[in-house]
Amino acid sequence: MNDPTTLSRLQFAFTIAYHYLFPQLTMGLALLIVVLKSLYLIRREELLNKSVRFWTRIFAITFVMGVVTGIPMEFQFGTNWAQFSTYAGNIIAQTLAMEGAFAFFLESAFLGLLLFGERTFGQKVHWFSAVMVWLGTWASGAFIITTNAWMQHPVGYRLLPDGRGAEISDYWAVLTNSWVYPQYMHTMSGAVVTGAFAMAGVGAYYMLTRSHEEFARIFLTVGVIVGFVASFFQLFPSGDLEGRQVTDHQPAKLAAMEGLFYTERGAGIVILGQPDMERLRLDNPLIVPRVLSFLTYRRWTAEVTGLTHFPRSDWPDNVPLLYFSYHVMVGLGTFFIAIMGLALLLLVWKRRLFTTSWMLWLLMLATPFPFIANTAGWFTTELGRQPWIIYGLLKTSDGASPQLSSGNVLFTLIGFAGMYALMWMLYTVLMVQHILRGPASEDEEDLAAEALTS
Repeated sequence: MNDPTTLSRLQFAFTIAYHYLFPQLTMGLALLIVVLKSLYLIRREELLNKSVRFWTRIFAITFVMGVVTGIPMEFQFGTNWAQFSTYAGNIIAQTLAMEGAFAFFLESAFLGLLLFGERTFGQKVHWFSAVMVWLGTWASGAFIITTNAWMQHPVGYRLLPDGRGAEISDYWAVLTNSWVYPQYMHTMSGAVVTGAFAMAGVGAYYMLTRSHEEFARIFLTVGVIVGFVASFFQLFPSGDLEGRQVTDHQPAKLAAMEGLFYTERGAGIVILGQPDMERLRLDNPLIVPRVLSFLTYRRWTAEVTGLTHFPRSDWPDNVPLLYFSYHVMVGLGTFFIAIMGLALLLLVWKRRLFTTSWMLWLLMLATPFPFIANTAGWFTTELGRQPWIIYGLLKTSDGASPQLSSGNVLFTLIGFAGMYALMWMLYTVLMVQHILRGPASEDEEDLAAEALTS
């Protein structure tokens, strides 16, 4: 722990994991708000419009938290990762600047209109602002994913003559990187799962407490339907495409994720097991034969390369953490399909979902787990790229700031932990108060806001 590079990695992992708790919710809620507003324009049921206002408030509070916690990460490129910034700044600065200049301003500008412009500009403009917030939020995700995709699979670049960095040779190749599409689809559908579980969880809470039941039915219906579709989309096609590109471009990562230490024909997929790094084996394995070969190469007897095939220096530097992160993500994703599938069955079967208390409890208690699954998914993505910060071009150990001391990093890490703990308490209080007040109070709040801005 005295290595400043290791501490810098830990600090960045902490700040980005904390930060991503908020964007995954806003990216998911943005789509759901558009769904609710579109249903209102079709049906003209005021409950739907009040639901839009309720979830827009939650979106806005979460959006602010995401902005505040996102700023320190970009500063870390200069403070902790100066050599990486020097090497790749000519490329990643382009996509990060586009995220700030286009996507962020689009969503923030129209969020104000979504919050305060309904009575002034009318319902069609209000719907349009919801769509723009959704597009801005998802465009922001697209530019961030494009940046990360270049680090995973660098394309469209040329090395500078002095060998100290890279610059863009084909801008469109960077934007249309083949790594982007599967990762973007998987990330966005994961965010929709988070938003859908949050909406269904709040609806389940209201139904169990016999409060705001008319809104609870809307939240449960929209959350369960969208949640089931998004959960299944996580598995196929987006998860399948992600797995195929890892197989093609990062085979050592695949082997570590699956706990496959030795090359096998007809390799099985591991359901349970614990990696033993001393004996290079899995303890207590539960394996389904040949499935891994089929999923990766579409042949039951295909050969899958094991981890020992690669030089030890090219192994991910924390194989057990990568292995468990991947299995937490996949395991929870499988449960999400089962939970939402069962809830959907109860919903369409004489609408018994609203009166089945054990299912309502399950939906409410499951609300935090998509946050865990998405975090585990990003851990899988980033741990699997190691020991490279730019895959195949720049090692992580060569990207850190050379003059940074471990004491400096530890000081800021502790500072971030304390500050973020206070922010989380504030966010929790605001969310609890808003949910306890419920959607019925939205009209009074909107009238007061209109009066203040007039």
